Amino acid sequence: MSTPLPATTEQPALRSDDSVAKQLFLGNIVEENLFPYPQIRARDKDMLGAMTDAIDQFLADKGAELKQYDRDAEQPAEFIQALREMGLFGLIIPEAFGGMELSNGAYARVLGQTSSHDSSVSLTIGAHSSIGMKGVLLFGSDEQKQRYLPKLASGEMIAAFCLTESGAGSDAASIRTKAVRNDDGSWTLSGEKIWITNGGIADFYTVFARTDTPEGKITAFLVEAAWPGVSHGPHEDKMGIRASSTTTVAFADVRVPPENVLGPVGKGFKVAMSILNSGRTGLGGGAVGGMRSLIRLASAQAKERKQFGQPIAEFGLVREKIAQMTVDCFAAESAVWMVAHLIDGGGSDYSVEAAMSKVFASEAVQRASYEALQIAAGNGFMREFPYEQITRDTRILSIFEGTNEILRLYIALSGLKDVGAGLSELKAAVGDIFNDPIKGFGVLGTYTGRRMREATGYGIDRIVHELSPRLRKVAATYEKYTVELSKSSDALLRRYGKKVADQQHAQKRLADIAIDLFVGLCVLSRADSLLKQSHPAADEAVSIAEVFAKQARRRMARNVRGLERNEDAMIERLAGAVLAHDATNTAISRAARVFIAPPRSRGGHGRPIWRGAPMAREVRNDPASHVLRLGFAG
Repeated sequence: MSTPLPATTEQPALRSDDSVAKQLFLGNIVEENLFPYPQIRARDKDMLGAMTDAIDQFLADKGAELKQYDRDAEQPAEFIQALREMGLFGLIIPEAFGGMELSNGAYARVLGQTSSHDSSVSLTIGAHSSIGMKGVLLFGSDEQKQRYLPKLASGEMIAAFCLTESGAGSDAASIRTKAVRNDDGSWTLSGEKIWITNGGIADFYTVFARTDTPEGKITAFLVEAAWPGVSHGPHEDKMGIRASSTTTVAFADVRVPPENVLGPVGKGFKVAMSILNSGRTGLGGGAVGGMRSLIRLASAQAKERKQFGQPIAEFGLVREKIAQMTVDCFAAESAVWMVAHLIDGGGSDYSVEAAMSKVFASEAVQRASYEALQIAAGNGFMREFPYEQITRDTRILSIFEGTNEILRLYIALSGLKDVGAGLSELKAAVGDIFNDPIKGFGVLGTYTGRRMREATGYGIDRIVHELSPRLRKVAATYEKYTVELSKSSDALLRRYGKKVADQQHAQKRLADIAIDLFVGLCVLSRADSLLKQSHPAADEAVSIAEVFAKQARRRMARNVRGLERNEDAMIERLAGAVLAHDATNTAISRAARVFIAPPRSRGGHGRPIWRGAPMAREVRNDPASHVLRLGFAG
């Protein structure tokens, strides 16, 4: 289905201090922040039409050139200049500094459009705007903004974000690049960053270094590539997004003036996390654009290719793939636009929602690339066709800007933190019953009321927004599992206490329940808005909402059960056994050697007698190789 831009109407104010995602862990649905579905600003909508047309006009006939850039692993200087001339480096910079001042929602839409043509183009633009220079917008002083934003808007300066180091990827707090404060207030910066997007073409770096000052351990700095001691390595030979520049960036005793400290001294970790959180809508928008392109390619392929005398689009398993890609695309787009709205609307706590949208969108586009390639079959495996490059390009999305594993742990622990705070308050209230009975019984009453509501179903947080009968059934799924998430979070904390931080399998299940809830609520809200607008795609949107809810319900039920009944301990033991031994000495390799041993003799019926007789049926009698049917080889 087509994915229309939201209409342009006045949007009600947000409950800016409430995180929709975190409240789900407490059994609450903050529907004021979800309904009605966010509407794009009229100004942005007018600009987007012209911008997306210009992007299509510029990139549509460059397919062969873009493919060559991927082979060469470089975007030519004249291509980068064309991006400058289109204004694509100034998308989110205020008009006062020469930028376009797009909202986060409009910015995500632009990156979606560029990604529908080529991911490396989006990465060059996105690494500049989403993270490279975002710190100046969020934390820069007036002087820093005046000095740098006009050049960053025009593309005279291209920006890069320098956080990752060897040994300090997801564990950003363990960086070793150092900055020592000098007597004159300047800093001496030394160290090396790796895998820096735009590293080879950037003129401006946002750099994070260990300072170990009384104010804190990490500080952010604004560093110019032209300064003495700044250098970058050669382009990395990457699997995907090959045309974008990725290099090491080194700092050899670089003098950084005091006015180039970004944000407070010692608060660099907070600066880094704020930049990453606010920049994830760009990545999500790019993933959505990639999915749209894949759906178009797969649909055309399915209609054109014939097998057994009919187009493969008539076969149920192919139709299933295309329908699922459509559901995932609509869901990812709904979540990405919702998060952009939370940021644009002045929300102060959206980091968990941003992480959820990134996890869901990145994995959705990876599934879509896999399925589109499968529909293309042999053609999909050939470099002549776009599928293999898209598959390579999308693989990075679950790795950078926070791996999805780390983000799942962040989602779960962030939600559990508020649940734990409630339990701590409850514990303190029990002790204060006699000292401060009004406060003590008030806390007890609040907690007991919540538990009673969850146990009986009476008074639980219902969505009061008016919904059609079909969507009311969808809403009931999310109401039910919001309660289940709250109960499961409470039970997990009671069982493990502070040791819950070590229970990563359980955290993943909680995170996945919460992701399904948040994304599902975004889908519900968007389908409701399209229905009330009498949009031509409204019926399809409602069907998508129904399908997503049914699939999410099965996933959430499985995860709730998995918190109590699982094979986590066995998985841990197996992993421990594998990791404790050389690969050739693991139980599985020893078993393989037993079962691929040649036969000693033949029984009465001429069948081989194998050592390990109970597993003999699993062995294919191949005299040349005696290869296990399970697929072990070599």
